[in-house]
Amino acid sequence: MDLNGEGLILGLSTIAIIAFSRWACIKGEYYFTKRFWVAFLVIGLICIVSSLCISERLYAAIVSITGFCFLWGIGEIIQQEKRVAQGWFPANPRRARKMLAVEVEETK
Repeated sequence: MDLNGEGLILGLSTIAIIAFSRWACIKGEYYFTKRFWVAFLVIGLICIVSSLCISERLYAAIVSITGFCFLWGIGEIIQQEKRVAQGWFPANPRRARKMLAVEVEETK
């Protein structure tokens, strides 16, 4: 019986890609604000277009999954800003002072 390990490799790669893109969402929002979504859009589109040019099925699938995870991450970056505002994640202290100054101005 021949075993095909492509499914196992694809599954493990998918978990790793999801974990990495989640980490990138958190760090990207922390350091660059939610405007970092543009980078996720560019990376996602490049990966998806690149997957169309790759002839090896396993590699094309991994690159495509990476692209779609980054596109999904756009919404996660926006949600991450809300999670930070709710106190679920730490806010960047440099930006927290700026945000506080803007909030104080808005209340006046």
